This record gives sequence, C-alpha cells and structure tokens, in this order.
Amino acid sequence: MSLVTQAPSFASLGVPAAIVAALAAGGVTEPFPIQTATLTDSLAGRDLLGRGKTGSGKTIAFAIPLVTALATAGEQPRPGSPRGLVLVPTRELANQVAAVIAPLAKAMKLRHTVVYGGVGFGNQTAALRQGVDIVVACPGRLEDLMQQGHCRLDRVDVTVIDEADHMADMGFLPAVKRIMDRTAKTGQRLLFSATLDNDVKVLIDRYLHNPVTHELDPADSPVAEMTHHQLETTLADKLAVVTRLAAGPDRSLLFTRTKHGAKKLVKQLGQSGIPAVELHGNLSQNARERNLADFSAGSVSVLVATDIAARGIHVDDVRLVVHVDPPAEHKAFLHRSGRTARAGAAGVVVTVVTPEQRKDVRSMTRLAGIRPIVTESVQAGHPLLSQLAGPAQPTRRIAQPTRVQPGQRRSSGAPTTSHNGRPRRVTQNGHAAPRQTPAGSGPRRARRPRAAQAQR
Repeated sequence: MSLVTQAPSFASLGVPAAIVAALAAGGVTEPFPIQTATLTDSLAGRDLLGRGKTGSGKTIAFAIPLVTALATAGEQPRPGSPRGLVLVPTRELANQVAAVIAPLAKAMKLRHTVVYGGVGFGNQTAALRQGVDIVVACPGRLEDLMQQGHCRLDRVDVTVIDEADHMADMGFLPAVKRIMDRTAKTGQRLLFSATLDNDVKVLIDRYLHNPVTHELDPADSPVAEMTHHQLETTLADKLAVVTRLAAGPDRSLLFTRTKHGAKKLVKQLGQSGIPAVELHGNLSQNARERNLADFSAGSVSVLVATDIAARGIHVDDVRLVVHVDPPAEHKAFLHRSGRTARAGAAGVVVTVVTPEQRKDVRSMTRLAGIRPIVTESVQAGHPLLSQLAGPAQPTRRIAQPTRVQPGQRRSSGAPTTSHNGRPRRVTQNGHAAPRQTPAGSGPRRARRPRAAQAQR
C-alpha cells in the first residue's frame, strides 16, 4: 500500500495565522515550490539565498518572513528609522513588491512605504517622518533620502535584496554595497534572484552570514510551459507580421530595442486600429504607472516596451511575448520571455527575425538553451500567425486629442482616449479622470543626466 504525502500548507510551514488569512483573502492558498523550500529556514531567522525561475513566487517567499520577524519583535516604528528594507532595481517592481507586502503588513499591524525616483520627495519624506516598519526602495532614491537625513538604516533587522542579478546588470552594486554597509550587521539578510552569478556572489560573500541556499532551477533555465517560435521575414513585411500578432484577443507584450522604436510602434499599431501603450525610460513616472496599470487591468491588451519591462515586471495572464527586435544577449532574451508562462500557466514566445539577424539569433537561442520552431518566409497572411495570436479582433478608430487653446477649457465631450491610443481612466460617473500631475510641478524642471535617471 502506497502512502500519499500531503502537500505542505502555509500554516504547516510556520506562517502565522493572520498572514495565512491575508494570503487566502488574496486567493493564495497553497505555497509555491520556492516558498515551500525557503520558508522554514527564513522564518527561523537564517540568512538565505533563493533562486527560482521568473514568476515562481519569490516575492511572497520573502514577504512572509520579513513581516513575521518585524511583527514578532513588537517594536514601534520610529521616525526615519525603518526595521525592514527591500531593495529592488526598478520603480515598477518597487510598486509591485509593495502591493504584495501591503495586505500582510496590514494583517500584522505594520506600516510600509515605497521610495523611488522620478517623483517628488514630499510624500516619501512625510511617510518616513511618521515612522514606518518597512521600506521598499530603489537604491538611487534611498541614498538621496539618507544623504538628506530623512532615513537611517541602523535599526534594520531584516534586509531583502530582490532581483539581485538585475541589480548587478543595471550597475547598482556600488549603491547596494553602500546601503548594506549602513544596515545592522546582526540583521537577517535574504537574497532572491533568478541567477547567482559572479556579480551577485560579491554581495553574498560580503553581507550574508552562513546562508542556506535553495535553488529550484538551473541558472537561466528556460520555462517548460513556453512554446518558442522564430518567424523569419523580410524587413518590408516585418511591421505587418508584428501588427497581426498584436491583433489577437489575449494580452501580449512586444519588446523593442530602443525607446524610439517602442513609441513608433505604438503609433503604428494605433494607426491600424490596435490600441497599445508604451513603457520605457523616456516616460514620466506617472505615465509609466498609468500605462502599466491600464495593461494590467485589461484596458488595453498590448504593451510595447524596452528591456525595462523585462526586469521584474509582474503582470498576470500575458499569453504572448514578441521579440520585435531580438535582444543582444541570452539573459535578456530569457528575462523578456519570462513575462509569459508565469506561475505554471502556458505562454507563447515569438522572435521576429530578418535575414541579417538570423546568425546572431541562432547563437543567442543556443546559449539560452532554447530550440525554437523556425518558420521561414512569413508574411501577414501566414496561417501560423492566427494560430499563435488567435483570431484578429475588430480594429477601432483611435481618437486624436482635441487641441485646447490657452485659456480655453476642454468640453465635457472630450475624447476618452489619449494621443497614443490608450483609453483615459474614467471615474464611476463616466467622466474622464483628471490627469495626475506631481504637486508643485510648475515649470518644467531640468532633466537629470541619463545615468542618474537610470538609478531611480
């Protein structure tokens, strides 16, 4: 007679009942493998390295021990002195990590805040003055706040470095080291990453004490649930092929090499009656958040992005990823592709290849461990495009903005779509929501140097 082993529950792994209830309220009732593997050690206070595929549940894996440890300590928050710190590489990821932490922190009566660049300091400094238990931060803005005296890290008991490999790729290691040097040396450190290569090892050797390591997948391993296709087409036919892929009914993410390319493709899709939004570094923080929120909520089903969206962006139910411009190296290819087939779901990845790109793409996919299904001579009417993207949806006219003269108010009949085809947010009474502008924005401020922008 064979024995049936029951899968572990959050409660059986030692997660407090209030956090179990908060997870269940959000639809999370069973732990993912990386959570099952790491929670016993992390809840026991050990330093830990966790590696798993993108979409494997790493955020909850570190959010639970972070919140549990701070709540168990029972200390009250002090102005400017958080006790928990999560470092992340991008603004979008900071918001998404904070959204996961929020219900767990609330259940344990903890306060948290998010700090990143691209927005004013006011709300962030006000939250720190009031006192928070947890700060989710991008390195650049956190260093600014520390230098201005708004935040100190000597009381930090638990530090999490999330997406550590991306942090290294983006050049943040010096800032991360300076920040880590200011945290309590006796605190717990948790490092989560898709890879644990040489750059990440520097952080491990310097800041983690006798860490336990949990590696669920080989480094840079492809996701089994992904189906990879390589469509070879001419430069003349490329736009038509990409447009047909974007015309399907499901949520799709299209990657371009440059910011200009992303903006141009959004305009071209709009001219074909396919609403799309863009995500890249030239957008303001408010615009980035609005576009990502519209895509996440399903207001538009096509997001055109540069590699910024491959770095830790978590959007559910992306069925199709299209490499409109193939990336330069295999790590970027895997990170981009990892926006689909998340949490066990299936997904399709398409790489559009022109003849001059064929050799480089072949080398890149080989390094990535991918053997795509190659189809040659693809044009807009090729039947495979319908199989990959689904039936083409009816196109619709994308309204152009109404130009308003100085001193003239926009009428109540203003269009509900923006200049790039993205539907404007609408309030419950049916009116277009006002555009959010940072307080005290006034005249346009001088642009930061690009290197400084990238850190925030």
